[in-house]
Order: sequence, then structure tokens, then C-alpha cells
Amino acid sequence: MEWKKLLCDDRVREYRKNSSADLRTEYEKDYHRIIGSASFRRLQDKTQVFPLDNSDFIRTRLTHSLEVSSFAKSLGQNIGRGIIQEGKDTGFLPEYQGYICDILQCAGLLHDIGNPPFGHFGETAIRDWFSVNLPKINYHREDGSTQPLSEIFNCQMREDFYHFEGNTQALRLVAKLHYLVDEHGMNLTKSLLGTIMKYPGSSLEIEKKGHIKHKKMGYYYAERELFDDLQESLGTHGNRHPLAFVLEAADDIAYKTADIEDAVKKGCITFERLVSELKLYGDKLPEDKKKVFMRLVDSLEKKYQRALKRRLQHPESNAVQNWAVYVQGWMINDVSRCFLEHYDALMDGSYGAQGEDLFTGTDGEMMMEALGDIAYRYAFQGTSILKLEIAAQRIFNFLLDGFVHAALYFDTEREVTEVQKKMMALVSDNYIAIYRQFAERVDQSEQSPSEKEAEKLYLRLLLVTDHVCGMTDSHAKRLYQELNGID
Repeated sequence: MEWKKLLCDDRVREYRKNSSADLRTEYEKDYHRIIGSASFRRLQDKTQVFPLDNSDFIRTRLTHSLEVSSFAKSLGQNIGRGIIQEGKDTGFLPEYQGYICDILQCAGLLHDIGNPPFGHFGETAIRDWFSVNLPKINYHREDGSTQPLSEIFNCQMREDFYHFEGNTQALRLVAKLHYLVDEHGMNLTKSLLGTIMKYPGSSLEIEKKGHIKHKKMGYYYAERELFDDLQESLGTHGNRHPLAFVLEAADDIAYKTADIEDAVKKGCITFERLVSELKLYGDKLPEDKKKVFMRLVDSLEKKYQRALKRRLQHPESNAVQNWAVYVQGWMINDVSRCFLEHYDALMDGSYGAQGEDLFTGTDGEMMMEALGDIAYRYAFQGTSILKLEIAAQRIFNFLLDGFVHAALYFDTEREVTEVQKKMMALVSDNYIAIYRQFAERVDQSEQSPSEKEAEKLYLRLLLVTDHVCGMTDSHAKRLYQELNGID
């Protein structure tokens, strides 16, 4: 791969680029398109860890995305400077350093924009619903036969629903659903679209223990032509865009440190217990790793003593907040160094073959693992979170039951009930317009009548997941209550 193509500033829908009166780069224009979008604003009411929390301290998807954006840009600065100073690549021009910073800054804002309500549990709830119901729901076909949905769809269509991903939905949202001018969504630069696509493969290529690029799916069957276009334009040809590794690292730094900070603030884990857990983890490490790890733990205790001397009202929270900032800076340096050390492998696509990321083999790897494990046990498995996840499952089951059955025969000549008509009237006009545009393309294709029927049905079910994923936590909860007559 080469940077000249990886930094492609073309858009799927071509338009006249910089005029003499507009000095912004194409990547800077991307930034303004993103922050001015309704989809980005909705992240303020989507869960990071604690759903529907009343505290103004606890992070939402919006504040998390802003943090990821900041870390990603910092990593871009370090990496760009390192490539130039260390002479890693003669094809990496000086101006590219600014370009990758802008791309990564935008990618950080977008990386969670496709997530459904109620955090990552929302993704699980959607996957579970389709896994249970696609084989059960029978569809009456135009030829008079009746088949379960799971048998009507081709393999990739079916697996798309079984492996639903917020990352995949993000690509669909910004490239199609955010209807600004036409069906090309925000019409962002191809380099940015390539960066947010962390997994450049379909739902048929998932290999949990193989190359990291196949850990999850990266695009839906509906976006197969867009995927092919991006691969050709960027010169990635099935490989991860190198900046996708950087974006993933920025995300890991942000949520691993923030989850611990929020957990302490919420009282899920005490300061004393956090220190104890970290020390227990450090004691299990080899001596060379243990020394660095324990130095970080010591810095946490020192920050607590400093907060006590200052007679702060909440010294524990203050110490953890300050320590998180310190750890974040330390992680940024680790990741930057790892990228430069494995530069050639990242550029030829071989890095990640054993599942490695930009923390693998670094001192930061141990700390990231410890923070993730502690947050999982003390925050994600807390009673309040489990109760909310059970409630969220009920909300998703109800909404998907209603909207999927309403969408089955939508826009066909088949008779539907009045309630189903009203359900579809609740779906975004923009999403329906996108569905109709692409359904018309299917009609005009050279597929058989049976294949056309299956793909249009697939698009109608995607219309449902588009609608549900576009909801905020509050809206999903409120709609559930309203449709169930709950005051």
C-alpha cells in the first residue's frame, strides 16, 4: 500500500474541489460535515457504559467520540513525525502528516456513529433477535410458496443480520443514510471511509482467531459495490487501511481508561479496591513487565496522596482522573512507537495476522488488559447494568417484532394491516427514500425475479435496523412506553 492512494481525497459523488476562496483541505471539509450532522448530535443521548444516567459526569457516546478523536489526532501527529524523521517511507510527503491527523480526527468522531441505543448490548440484542426469528418468520412469496426468511436470503444477507455490527452500520450511515443531497449520505472522502472500516471483509469472512481484519464484518451485502470502489481507490485490496489500526488504538485508550474513571465515580469500585486489583494483576507478570506496571500503580497512589494534601472533597476521584490522563499519554507514546516499529508490516497488510494490534508486545498491553478486566467485573457486571440490559432486551424485542413484521410486505402489492401501515409511518422519510432508490436499482438489475424479491426484502429489513439504530436511548425507551400504553 502507498500513502498517495491511501490518502485519496476523492468522494463517491464527484464535485468541484477547492476553489480559490475556500482554503480548506478535503479532510477539513469532512470534519465540518460531521460535526454539523444530526447523526453526530444524537450521540449525546446514546450509552457508553451506563444507560440513561442522570449524572453529567458520566460519558455518553458523544463525549467518548470527542476523546477518541483527540487521541487519534495526537497519534497521527506522533506517527507522521516519526515516519519523516526516521525516514521510514520516501513516499510519505511532509504535508501528509497534517492529512493523517485530519483524517484520524474525523474518524474518531465517526467510529461509534452507527451504534444502536444502549451501548454494545444493543448490538447483541439485535443479533440475538435475528438469530432466533429469521428461521421462524415465514414469508409468502410472489410465486405462491412460503419460506422462512433465513431460506430466502442468500448466505451473506442472512449472516449480515446474524453478525450485526455498529461499525458496519457506521459505514452505511455516513455513506448512504445521512441524506444531505442524495443517496451518497455525507459523501465523505474515500480515505476517511477506508479508515473507519476496521474490518475489510464481509459477514462470510469472519474468523475470530485469524487475522484481526476478519474479526468482525466490515460491510453489508447492500454496500458491496461501495466496498469494491474503496478497495480499488485506496489500493488496500482486502487489507486494513493502516490508519484503521491507529483509530482502533485511540478507541481502546479512551474507553479502557474512561470506563475505570466512570466506575470509580459511580461507586462500582472503590479506590482501595482498584489499587488492590492492579497490584494483584502486576504480581502475576514477569519481572521485566512487572517493574513498569507497578511504577504506574505507584503513580496512582502518589496522586491520591497529593489530593489528600490538597484537602480535596473527593480525593479518590481526583486521583483516578489525573492518573487516567497520565496513562493516556503513556499509551499514546507506546502505540506510536509500535506503529513505527512495525511500519513495513502495516503497509504490506501482514500486520495483524496473529490477531495483534498496536498494543501487542508493548508495556501498555498489560495495563490495557488489566483495566479491561477490572471494568468488566466491577462495572459491566454490576446489578444496575444487568437490570438495564434486561430492560433494553425487552425494548429491542418489542421494536424489532413490530417493525420487522410491518416491513415484510411494505412497498409491495400484498395487503398489510392498518397497524403495520402506522408502524411504517413512524420510520424516517429519509431512510424510506434511500430504500426506494436502491430497491428501484434492484428492479432494474439483471437478476432473476426470485433474486430481486429476496434482495428487496433484505433491504426492507435493513430499513428496520437503520431506523432502530438511529434511535437514541431516550427515544427507544419512550417509543416502547408509548406503543405499550405506559405513561
